[in-house]
Amino acid sequence: MTYCAAIRLKDGLVFASDTRTNAGVDHISTFRKLYQYGVEGERFMVLQTAGSLATSQAVFNKLQTDIDQCVESNINTVATLFDAAQMVGECMRDVMTHAQKVANDNNSGTFTSSFLLGGQIKGQKPELYMIYPEGNFIKATADTPFFQLGEIKYGKPILDRSVSYDTDINHATQALMLSFDSTIHSNLSVGMPIDFLIYQNDSFTMPKGRRIEADDEHFNKISRYWAKALRNTLVELPSCPDDYWG
Repeated sequence: MTYCAAIRLKDGLVFASDTRTNAGVDHISTFRKLYQYGVEGERFMVLQTAGSLATSQAVFNKLQTDIDQCVESNINTVATLFDAAQMVGECMRDVMTHAQKVANDNNSGTFTSSFLLGGQIKGQKPELYMIYPEGNFIKATADTPFFQLGEIKYGKPILDRSVSYDTDINHATQALMLSFDSTIHSNLSVGMPIDFLIYQNDSFTMPKGRRIEADDEHFNKISRYWAKALRNTLVELPSCPDDYWG
């Protein structure tokens, strides 16, 4: 299992993905699930994934190979983010179809992956898409500014209560960190390190991003502050009315 999330705000985009793919008593695997594409000064895109690792890696490799071999139509040459989402969806369907034939397996769920694609092309507004295993996709809106993949249930309430399209990008980043912190505390299959990336609208830069390790001072400080604030708030809540006690 994994946890990926992306937020589209009025001032920018925030992306985060954990790197754990297999958790057990004696085995934990770490793989990158957030990849960046683009051309400095012209376009910026981030692709995140959850699901079959083999399918996801095949999609990433195909997209990068097309760029490296200067294929006329690749993710760095498409006209719009919509076209890029279509390209990812088509690539995923091709990979899954091939995998099923090789394995002679009718259980398509074995090979499924989902993706989040966000970014901006010069002359256009920033966009964020969720791409389903079937290859179809939906776009984030001002009313629905964030998408999640994987183990979403522990981190979703924090984002639901604290993030809107108009939220300051710094506050949204902190909320996303807390969303991951809550998920990691509640589910062993999600874990450090976390790949974080922030993009300012109309900058058309290729941000380096940051990999947050288990000993990251800022992340752990926010985690401690949040835990303390929850405990303090719980104590300060109004007492239950007498009729609650029967």
